[in-house]
Amino acid sequence: MTRSWWWRTSALMLAGVSLAASAGEERGDTLYLFNWTEYMPPQVVEDFEREYDVRVVQNFFTSNAEMFTKLRSGGDAQYDVVVPTDYFVPRLIAADLIQTLDHDRLPGLENLLPEFQDPAYDPGNRYSVPYQWGVTGIVFDSRVLDDVPRSWSALFDPEVNAQAPFTLLGGDPQVLFGAACASLGYGFDCTQRDQWIASARQLMETKSRSNFIGFIDSTATIDQIVRGVSAMGMTYNGDLAWRQAEDPETYGHLRFFVPEEGSQRGIDTLVIPKRAPHPELAQAFIAYTLRPDVAARISNYTFYATPNAAALDQLDDALKQPPSALSEKERSRLVFVPLIDKAQLGTLSQLNNEMRSR
Repeated sequence: MTRSWWWRTSALMLAGVSLAASAGEERGDTLYLFNWTEYMPPQVVEDFEREYDVRVVQNFFTSNAEMFTKLRSGGDAQYDVVVPTDYFVPRLIAADLIQTLDHDRLPGLENLLPEFQDPAYDPGNRYSVPYQWGVTGIVFDSRVLDDVPRSWSALFDPEVNAQAPFTLLGGDPQVLFGAACASLGYGFDCTQRDQWIASARQLMETKSRSNFIGFIDSTATIDQIVRGVSAMGMTYNGDLAWRQAEDPETYGHLRFFVPEEGSQRGIDTLVIPKRAPHPELAQAFIAYTLRPDVAARISNYTFYATPNAAALDQLDDALKQPPSALSEKERSRLVFVPLIDKAQLGTLSQLNNEMRSR
């Protein structure tokens, strides 16, 4: 989820019951976590630090591209755990920046929902463990707009939206181009060069419209709507759910939907860098997040969904309502960001840069 998936701040660290002995060899050490901001309950961190007599230090990134660049520049020897989104895991594997996991040290993998146990981006979860998942969709101000079509046309079609100010996500181009592709009928998971070229043209036309505000991140989209700067835009459901729970008076009038043409289901994962300074603690951290009670506490904090089946009955009621919870019809429209090779990524990046510069 672009992430810039928006989450809460804390320092982090964890461990599994069966790992107490091995992690104990590193007692007093520090675990270094490279994370999205605001993405771990402080109390979970404190509990782990107390249980394993360790300290946790976090650094933060705002995009997967930033995270990748940091690891490639030596960060793979600086951090113990990193939180990439699903479609970046193959890129990290190809760049030899992350190491395989020892499943014998990860009790609780069996708790994952079936759909997360053998993902296409990392078959068998050899390098990664699903952490949280969410959805890209459209948020709008119900006090300003009514009868908004549940379609990407609400953003991309000037005949459908001639006046309402709107924004688009400015993070990874695969998400942005996926939305444009879906609006053109190619599907959110488009990967063909001609489809991307058509989407680039669509985006250039869109950003030239007088009611287009700009490319911004998910949380800024929500904040600009409540400030009256914008009326709708792309966002992540967990970002909106958290704000509505914290301040229903300010955010309660915002509505979220998954466009009928389809959208992204994003999974943030936990990986261990190739040269992590404390790999035993890193394994312990991942094992700890797999405990059902911990997994539930994490989702109850972030307002994103847990992939842990054993945690579902411990979720707060707010997570069982929209926008956190989706209907079966909405879930059927979701796809993962497709895996692309290095050449395709270069093509997409070039098209995105050209589109932005014009």
